[in-house]
Amino acid sequence: MVTSARDSSAGTPSLINWDLAASTAARLAPPGPALSAGEIGKAVENLRFNADVSVPHVHDITGLDAARDLRDSHVLVVDRASWSKANTQSFSVMLQPALQKMLEHRHGSSMSPAAANASGAITGSQLGAILAFLSSKVLGQYDPFAAMAPGSIVPPGGRLLLVAPNIISVERELNVHPDDFRLWVCLHEQTHRVQFAAAPWLRHHMLEEIEKLSTHLLGNMDSLVERASAVAKSLKDRTASGNVPGRGAILDLLQDPEEKAAISHITAVMSLLEGHANVVMDAVDSSIVPSVKTIRQRFNDRGKDRGIIEKFIRNILGLDAKMRQYTDGAKFVRGVVDVAGMDGFNKVWDHAGNLPTEEEIHDSKLWLERMGL
Repeated sequence: MVTSARDSSAGTPSLINWDLAASTAARLAPPGPALSAGEIGKAVENLRFNADVSVPHVHDITGLDAARDLRDSHVLVVDRASWSKANTQSFSVMLQPALQKMLEHRHGSSMSPAAANASGAITGSQLGAILAFLSSKVLGQYDPFAAMAPGSIVPPGGRLLLVAPNIISVERELNVHPDDFRLWVCLHEQTHRVQFAAAPWLRHHMLEEIEKLSTHLLGNMDSLVERASAVAKSLKDRTASGNVPGRGAILDLLQDPEEKAAISHITAVMSLLEGHANVVMDAVDSSIVPSVKTIRQRFNDRGKDRGIIEKFIRNILGLDAKMRQYTDGAKFVRGVVDVAGMDGFNKVWDHAGNLPTEEEIHDSKLWLERMGL
């Protein structure tokens, strides 16, 4: 049902020019570290090696049999422009139903090709600017959705993207051992790959929840524009006074109970996925990643040095809220594993009904009681 909802009919105007978004991001993305062709080749080869080496460790820590065979998805080592283009493909899958409904609601069949092109160019440029900023921040990303795009050549299980220039930039910034840091990053990202392989239903479930939220938001576009203006002014005032908001300005747009319920569920799921991956990457000892404690300490400390402009942008995009998902989710996972062991925790991958709520993320005992553990 979800897949068929994403089959776009020929000739349908698009409200986002995805190609323009990708090209804008590639043009605006800051340059990566200066590397020779030989250094680039060695880095790519080393990242591929560490991606392979990390999988048995993920299996040992999680106990998930899905880690034994991950041939339904690919691992790609990419630059910032390629990462941005990959995300436009994923966004086109996630937002297509909502954009289609919005188009039908606001314009019907009367929207001219010229109007559609103008609208698509504006939104494409805006999205490209956001992706340009993000493209220098992301170390890796598992993408389960791109395979669902029409004509996609991505394997059914999706793809794991390792952003080489960013990994190299951060390992240099932290002054840590490159091989240790790359394996540590790969442990986190490969865990995401294993999660979706262990729970084949998860991709469709997340897509349905994202569709609910995006359809509701974009369906109330007039109200959303008004709320966005109010939030932008509030964020500017709070930032100027030094009182930077905590959860991210995007979340301040949510007023309707259905919107809040949808984002609460998505937040809980993302906290689970990110927290679980963090637990795995930190579960290795010095025999696997010799400098793991140093890496974690320096990695956590680096966020304290961000400038006011970056903090402003991160709040608009909710990136600091995402960082709290790592912490909250990891606390939940550890709380469950301490009581029920990893086998008990792995019940979460059985079906959607076993996913924790946002309240349970903050109190693992509630989930344990609901699961009879």
